[in-house]
Amino acid sequence: MIHLLGAGCGSGIYGAIRMKKILKIYEKVIIITLIGLMMIAVLVSTVELAVTLYNELMKPPLLLLDIKEMLQVFGFFLMVLIGLELLETIRAYLEENRVHAEVVFLVALVAVSRKVIILDYKDMTSGMLYGMSGLIIALGIGYFLVRKALNIKI
Repeated sequence: MIHLLGAGCGSGIYGAIRMKKILKIYEKVIIITLIGLMMIAVLVSTVELAVTLYNELMKPPLLLLDIKEMLQVFGFFLMVLIGLELLETIRAYLEENRVHAEVVFLVALVAVSRKVIILDYKDMTSGMLYGMSGLIIALGIGYFLVRKALNIKI
């Protein structure tokens, strides 16, 4: 009876191996689910971008966008790019069991750039602008250093 419950001779090692396999399977299921959900999110975002662009272009004056409308379209466009980069990060993790730091930096740079592009500067303080510029510089330096450490041409 004790052996059936996993407390017998050598069960610690076999139990640990079995638990590790279960956790790996669980992790793969979660990652595949995340990929599926991210694919749906990117698809919906792309459709939303197309609908928004169409609606904005059909408003008078026909086929012209003002600054506010262009910023909205660019915001959606960059959101789709962020989604694609996140999808690539999750896919790479599934295949290689590691997160690519350069892709994480790239996603962060695109996300911060998106925020800067759609930002209403009237509501911003100088401290917030300095903080965002410092963040962009830090991310750019981090991206450069990671790429350099991995010997990838920039």
